[in-house]
Amino acid sequence: MTDNIVSEERPRSKPRFKKKKKSFAACVIRRILLVLLTVILAVLAALLGVVYVMEKGPSETARNLFVISCRETSAIKWVPNIFLSNEQVELIAAQNAIQETDDITDPGLVKIPAPADIKEAAGSDPDIDPDGDGIDIIDVSGSTFKGKMMVVYDPSRVFVGISGKFGLEEQGKTLPEIYDSYDNIVGAINGGGFDDRPGHMTGGEPWGIVMSQGEVLWGTPMYYTWDTIGITCDNKLVVGRMTVQEAVDMGVRDAVKFGPILIVNGEPVEALGDGSGLNPRTAIGQRADGAMLLLTIDGRQSNSIGASLADVRDVMLDFGAVNAANLDGGSSTSMIYNGEMINQNASLIGLRKMCTAILVKGGEQQ
Repeated sequence: MTDNIVSEERPRSKPRFKKKKKSFAACVIRRILLVLLTVILAVLAALLGVVYVMEKGPSETARNLFVISCRETSAIKWVPNIFLSNEQVELIAAQNAIQETDDITDPGLVKIPAPADIKEAAGSDPDIDPDGDGIDIIDVSGSTFKGKMMVVYDPSRVFVGISGKFGLEEQGKTLPEIYDSYDNIVGAINGGGFDDRPGHMTGGEPWGIVMSQGEVLWGTPMYYTWDTIGITCDNKLVVGRMTVQEAVDMGVRDAVKFGPILIVNGEPVEALGDGSGLNPRTAIGQRADGAMLLLTIDGRQSNSIGASLADVRDVMLDFGAVNAANLDGGSSTSMIYNGEMINQNASLIGLRKMCTAILVKGGEQQ
């Protein structure tokens, strides 16, 4: 009978090492994710701790500087409200600001020499404009900042450049792109403000008035009042609150909106408290002899935290400005000279798109 018995093979069990391998891999991934989550939570807790100490700590000066520095940015302006009410934040900002002024520039205070005299004055001193291009680049610094001052001896070379068409759905351009879109340009800084609401951060819609080379491009109706930074057909910088029609009547050929005004008719505007936070800055001014002053201050860096608006005002005064105003700053702050970016931009994600810039034409020898 044993010969008739057919032995049945037992089904072979599938190897278990694949299942164990998958289980081990999943365990490793879970542990890595858990570690990452723990690190992220620890970093967030540390950051919240820093914010709490800055906003609720014993130093009122540190609190004020922290609050207004954050408030001036587009990315983290909400941070002061983590531990402070909106009323507290607004009060701190009001107590640390450049005072508003209703004064408007008196163009008669600026006396611009004839072109030949401008060239002769710039060339008479070997320390002034050594390369003869009519422009000086001078390093500036303070206790918390470093920057560049571009002195343009012939103000007729300075005008407002634009990115193209304006609107929320339009794309702005970076400063190098605006620079490259014009012929015979040797210098540039960023210009006026623009809309940067979440979802519309294209840099394509300007704030307020924009005039370029005699043409009104933005800011109508004509009776709207704007904080205006303009250059007249007589090549004089004018600053103040005015309507588009008033700007046209004053003979303004180029204009953008921003502020605050820092110096008007030779008088510095008063600063309350710290005068603002410490951030990257851009500003424009003019001396009594007509030379245009274009300033950028680096910020949010280890060697240059940034400047307050009072600092910017004081730098302009040191350079002899009789009129000066603050332009858009922060991660927009940029300066180009002879095709090269010569300041350290603060943006971590690339240059910002914008819709206006202050451009400098090349001289005769360019």
